[in-house]
Amino acid sequence: MAVKLKVNKDACVGCGLCVGSYSDVFAFDADNKAEVVAECDESVAEEAIASCPAGAIEKE
Repeated sequence: MAVKLKVNKDACVGCGLCVGSYSDVFAFDADNKAEVVAECDESVAEEAIASCPAGAIEKE
């Protein structure tokens, strides 16, 4: 089942870990903050949420 994620732009520090690790799901926006560009499966969602140092990724 596909999971929708969102990035809290106020919490995002733009470190790029999610973009580098999951480039099919995340990209940088014009402000160099992460944004979600695609849905992902549950395991990728959990890994991305757990790996974000700013805690900025969450399920929608």
